[in-house]
Amino acid sequence: MTPNSSSPTPTTDDGRASCVSAMTLTHRLILPADANHHGTLYAGSLMRIALEAAYTTAFRAVGDTANLLLRRVLSLECYRPVPVGTMIEIRGTVLHLTRAYLVAGLISSPLSGQRSPWMDGLMGFVQVDAEGRPAEFPDGLAIDPPDGDWQALHQRMLKLLRIRGRNGVD
Repeated sequence: MTPNSSSPTPTTDDGRASCVSAMTLTHRLILPADANHHGTLYAGSLMRIALEAAYTTAFRAVGDTANLLLRRVLSLECYRPVPVGTMIEIRGTVLHLTRAYLVAGLISSPLSGQRSPWMDGLMGFVQVDAEGRPAEFPDGLAIDPPDGDWQALHQRMLKLLRIRGRNGVD
């Protein structure tokens, strides 16, 4: 897996993260070890790949002080089978941010010959201290409002957070 970022995390004059707007890209060749008995991406492998992409997105957003734990998989949708030998690309960005919790959104690039993503997902991470208790993110960390492809996923996230009884404070 090859994660990379379209730009580094912005920082303030004192080196703290300020506005999180960078998108991460994760590339992965789907190998036979990732496949089910149909020769397509196995759901467990999809979960592992998506978690790695989401964690990379969250870590890059927070910066080197990140100490993140996966708290919840809000959503992971697979819309099309992915055959062995396919090179996939997953884009990630932070869609929600509170004092100690963030949600990383993922959208795949379409497969060859397709027009729409083959998967998307939402994963929530909590920042923890050395004892494993929730800890606040660095001061000044903020996110840009979602646009383009991210708006529909953002709306789904808001609905899921409401269902879980979250109203923006975690």
